[in-house]
Amino acid sequence: MKRSFRGTLGPLLAVVCIAFWCSTLSAAQSNASSADVNQAVTEQLQHMQQQLTQQQQQINQLQGELHEARQQLKAVSITTSSQPALVSASYSEPSAAAAVAAPPEGPPPAPTVIPAVAPLRVLPIDPPKTGGLIGIKAGPVTFRPYGFIKATGVYNTSNPNGDDFPFVGLFLSTTNALSTGWSKDPGFFVKARSTRFGMNLEWPDINKNLTITGRIEGDFEGNFNESDNRDVSSIRSNNPNLRLAFARLDYHASDTTDVYFEGGQDWTLFGSSALPNILETTFLMAYYGAVYERSPQLLGGFVHTLTPNRDTKLTATFGMMMPSSGQILKLGTNGLAGQIGEAETQGSTSGRPELEARVGLQFQLDPAKGVAPAQVLFSGVYGWREYNPNGTLTSAEIAGISANPLRSEMYGGQVVLQLPTRWFTAVASAYRGGDLRFMFGGQVNAFATLNCPTGTTSVVLQTSDGNPAATGPANVCETAGGAFFNPGERPIRSFGGFAQLGLPLSRWFNANPEGRNAGWQAYFTFGKDQVVNRDLLHFSGLVPATTVGSGALPLAMGKVAAATMYYKLNQFVTFSFEQSIYATRIAFGLKDYMIAGKASNEWQDHRSEFGPIFTF
Repeated sequence: MKRSFRGTLGPLLAVVCIAFWCSTLSAAQSNASSADVNQAVTEQLQHMQQQLTQQQQQINQLQGELHEARQQLKAVSITTSSQPALVSASYSEPSAAAAVAAPPEGPPPAPTVIPAVAPLRVLPIDPPKTGGLIGIKAGPVTFRPYGFIKATGVYNTSNPNGDDFPFVGLFLSTTNALSTGWSKDPGFFVKARSTRFGMNLEWPDINKNLTITGRIEGDFEGNFNESDNRDVSSIRSNNPNLRLAFARLDYHASDTTDVYFEGGQDWTLFGSSALPNILETTFLMAYYGAVYERSPQLLGGFVHTLTPNRDTKLTATFGMMMPSSGQILKLGTNGLAGQIGEAETQGSTSGRPELEARVGLQFQLDPAKGVAPAQVLFSGVYGWREYNPNGTLTSAEIAGISANPLRSEMYGGQVVLQLPTRWFTAVASAYRGGDLRFMFGGQVNAFATLNCPTGTTSVVLQTSDGNPAATGPANVCETAGGAFFNPGERPIRSFGGFAQLGLPLSRWFNANPEGRNAGWQAYFTFGKDQVVNRDLLHFSGLVPATTVGSGALPLAMGKVAAATMYYKLNQFVTFSFEQSIYATRIAFGLKDYMIAGKASNEWQDHRSEFGPIFTF
C-alpha cells in the first residue's frame, strides 16, 4: 500500500503544478481582455433594455385596445342583454353600425349589474369603429354570423284566415269577408319559420378614418313551397326570403363628427325608428299601430357628438327609397299578375324616388350603470304613385288624361320617444299620413278614386300592362260632348302609434347578475291604427248619400293590447310567453260583422304564444 501511494504521488504533484500554471496564465489573459468583455456586456444590456421598452409599449397599446373593447362590450350588453327575445336574437336587430361592437370570442365576462330594459333599435345612432367587428377572418374581410332558432306554439280564439300571425279583420278565406261563419274559427299552430340568420361584415381600408361595414340577413317568413314532392307538406316547406342586404361607409371627419353613406336594402327611415319588443314578429303589429318597412335605398347622413361625457349626439339622415305602391290587386280577379304588373310598378311609373328623412337627438337620461341612452326622433316620407293607361286612345282622351294624370301622393310623419331608466323603459311612437298601406298603416287602405260628376260617364281604361287601372268605378270621366278628364284621386289618411312599457324585474329585486334569476323582463304594449272617419265617409261606399268616391275598405280601426314575459336562461336561450288581444273595428260603428252568427261592430282574436328562442 505504501509503495503504491508513493508511486502515484509524483504524478499527482505534477498535475497540480500544471493546473496552477494554467490558472495563472488564464487569469493573466482574462485581465488583459476585461475591457472588451465589459463593453460587450454593456451593449447586450442596452439591446435588452430597448427590447423591453418596445414590449412595454406594445403592452400599453394592447391594454388600451382591451379597455376600448370592454367599453364596446359594455355598450352592447346594455342593448342586447336587456332584450332577450329580439335584439339578442339579432332581430335587429343590431344593424351593421351596432354589430361592429360585437363581444370577443370565448365566454363573456361576468356582469356587474343587471342591465335595464333597452329599446329595440334597428337603426342605431352610434357609428361603427374601424376594427370593431370581432369575428372570422376570410382574407382581409371580417365576418360574424348571427341569428336565432325560434319555435313557438300559438293559439287563436278566432282565426278565419288560417294565418299563423294576427292579420286584420278581413276574412279572405271565407265566402263573406266580414263573416267568420257559424263559429269564431279558432286555430292552433306550431311554427318555426320565424327562424332568422344573418352575417355582419367589415372591410379594411388604408385610411384609418374610413370604416366599411355591411350586413346580409334572411328568414323563412315568406310563401310556402309548391312541388310534386311537397304538395301534402307545403305547410312546413317555407321559402327563404331576403330581409337586409346593405353596405355602409363611415368617415370619421373628427373626434366629434361622423359622416356616412349607405346603399342596399335596410329598414326605412320613416316608421322603423321605433318597433315594439314583442314575441310575435311575423307581422309585428302591422296595421295595429306599428309602421315600418325594409326597402332598397341610397342614403347619407351625419352623427355629431355634442357632449361626449353625457353621450349627447345629434343625427340627420336623408335617403332615396325604392318608389312603392301598396295596392294588393292579387286579391282580385287579376291574381298575381295584377300584383306584379300593376301594384308593384305604380311607384316607379311616377318617375321619381320615394324620399325619406330622419333627425334625432340622443342623450343619457339616467346615468346609472347598464342604462341605454334616450332618444327623440322625427321622421317623414313623401312619394307618388301613378299609372299610365294603354289601349286605343283618341286625342281627346289623351288630352284629358294629360291635363290631370292618374296619380296620388303618399306621405307621412312620425315622432318617437325612447326613455330608458333604471326602473323602467318607456317607448312611444305616433304617426299620421296618407296612403300608408305599404308602411303597414291605414287599415290596408291606400287611395280612393273620386266619382264622376252628374251628367258624365265613367270609363275604365287599361294600364300599360293590360290590367284595369283601378278597382274603383271611376277612373276617367267622359262628358256629353266627348271630352275626357280625370276626376282625381286622393290618399286615404290614417293615424296611430303604439306605447310600450318595459320592466327589468330582475333588477328590481336585486338578483345576482351571475345567477339564473338575472333574466326576467316584462313588457306591456298597446297599439292603434285608425283611418280618418271623413275619408271613410267619402270613399267607403257604405253611406251612398254622402259618398263622393270609392276605393276605401270598411275598416275604421285596428287595436292591440299585449303582455309579454321573457326569461333569459343564459346568453343563448330565452323562454317567452305572450298574451294579446287583436281587434278590428268596422267603419262608423255599423254592425256589419257576423261573428259566429251574431252581428257585431268589432272582431277580436285573443292570442297566446309561447316557446323558446335559441340565439347564435
